[in-house]
Amino acid sequence: MLTNAQEISTQTPDQVLQNVFGYSEFRAGQREVIDATLEGKDTLVLMPTGGGKSLCYQVPALVMSGVTLVVSPLISLMQDQVDALLANGVSAACLTSSLTSQEIVETYNGMYNGQYKVIYVAPERLIHPDFIERLQNIQLDLIAVDEVHCVSSWGHDFRPEYRQLGQLKRFFPNVPMMGLTATADLATRNDILHQLNLNNPTIYKGSFDRPNIRYNLIQKFKAFDQLCDYLKTREGSGIVYCGSRAKVDELVSKLKEKGYNCGAYHAGHDAETRNRVQRNFIQDNIDIVVATVAFGMGINKPNVRYVIHHDLPRSVEAYYQETGRAGRDGLPAEALLLFNEKDASRVQRWIAMSDNVERQEIELQKFAAMQAFAESQTCRRQVLLNYFAEYNDQPCGNCDICIDPPRKFNGSVAAQKLLSCIYRIKQSEGIQYVVDVLRGKQLKRIIENEHQRITTFGIGKNEADAYWHNVINQLIHQGLIRIDITQNSVLKLTEAARAVLKGEQEITLAVPRLSVNTKKENPLDSRQYDKALFAKLKHLRKKIADEAEVPPFVVFSDATLVDMADKLPQTSREMLEVSGVGATKLERYGQEFLDAISKHLG
Repeated sequence: MLTNAQEISTQTPDQVLQNVFGYSEFRAGQREVIDATLEGKDTLVLMPTGGGKSLCYQVPALVMSGVTLVVSPLISLMQDQVDALLANGVSAACLTSSLTSQEIVETYNGMYNGQYKVIYVAPERLIHPDFIERLQNIQLDLIAVDEVHCVSSWGHDFRPEYRQLGQLKRFFPNVPMMGLTATADLATRNDILHQLNLNNPTIYKGSFDRPNIRYNLIQKFKAFDQLCDYLKTREGSGIVYCGSRAKVDELVSKLKEKGYNCGAYHAGHDAETRNRVQRNFIQDNIDIVVATVAFGMGINKPNVRYVIHHDLPRSVEAYYQETGRAGRDGLPAEALLLFNEKDASRVQRWIAMSDNVERQEIELQKFAAMQAFAESQTCRRQVLLNYFAEYNDQPCGNCDICIDPPRKFNGSVAAQKLLSCIYRIKQSEGIQYVVDVLRGKQLKRIIENEHQRITTFGIGKNEADAYWHNVINQLIHQGLIRIDITQNSVLKLTEAARAVLKGEQEITLAVPRLSVNTKKENPLDSRQYDKALFAKLKHLRKKIADEAEVPPFVVFSDATLVDMADKLPQTSREMLEVSGVGATKLERYGQEFLDAISKHLG
């Protein structure tokens, strides 16, 4: 481990990248940001999750002679970053509320003595007058603010304590500041610049595209069965996001009964329980975490292979950031969204209950964009990128719309049956009741209301519940039906329904999609490497990680193991050619992996 700040400061950014982190070239934008920082300029970095944001401040930290301070919102995220830096031979520490008084004093002493290159802190500590005074006595080279969208009330994850970071420029006017985020629309970006008082900053806006993620959406119907059908075909780690704590606990209980190795995470659990679930997930001891959005920014796990949204997120930014937890190692990953209009109405009702009128208006706008994404019949990636002002008219070839384009049919008769049924029950019931009447179910409530006597009772019995649920959703999209959230979400006809009921207007519908098409390979799956060796290397990595009590990715990422299984290095020099293998990791782990490869090749 480096213990002297000067030991590495003579190296260039390219040398640091190769020797410390084991990469032969920078990704798009990284060098531009690093050069601006080394020139003393403020920067705003907009890069997708997994795009290499951390190297933008870690590399200059190792080129410069002083200390880099990194503001991070979560203890777990700080600790994972520190573990990863230590594994690469970089002296780093974090100052968190979990440390004892003695540990905090020792860290402070290390700061003064030039022992650390990178210090991670929470925003609350950084803005404390006592800490600011301490910083006056050290050589502070850079302040990096991670998850900087939290500073803006326009952002989807606004945190008041972040807003106070704007005062730092008053205390450290000559120290460059870097803001980093994966999710910020134009309004949020402008607010970040204003709130942090950044001085004529260099702004790097990378592509928001995550080409390795396949975006899928299916009509939500019997969601638990759909979830299980999907999980049967998936390997590796995954996250399932739910809209409520109760749904998280319910799903975990049912998944465990099915034999899935999973854990629950939400704010209703105590800190110890949440930390245990998160650590077990990061250390590959459990496969699936079912969580609310509380399981968000602290997920520093590169090998998440899929993210499932059981319920509709409240904004495109939240959806993008949460799906961005998948495939941070650059390997193929998937995002699955289960969607129905009932969920959408429920979210709208929650937002409408807010006392903050200004905030409510912002959230309703953002949710409308999320709903439009879910209802879109065009390439998912195009819609997503267009939201972030990255306009693209080319379909991606790696989403459900591109892989399995919606098949259309003349739905006029189906629409007339449905609209007529809603009219004849006096627009007084919700979705499932309408479907039950259409399908002719002899249910107690239907009999009590004498709705078995109306002409539309049973006229849709030849189609399944799922079919009618989908038709209802499509007619809502087309503006013929609305859900009245002020009357227990009953279905109401709009004026536009009149022409369809009279046969004056034809309706085109899409064939319902209730499951994911698994036939087409992810374009990134085509790389040929030794899968059996990869499995053995993962097993070895887990053993080493458990002994060292660190997450497996701290030893090597999945992408590095894939590169090993592809290049089959036989010597230390060849091992250094593997992406993600630097000098320190070669020294610590190289021989064990070389031995495993040699043994496998026989």
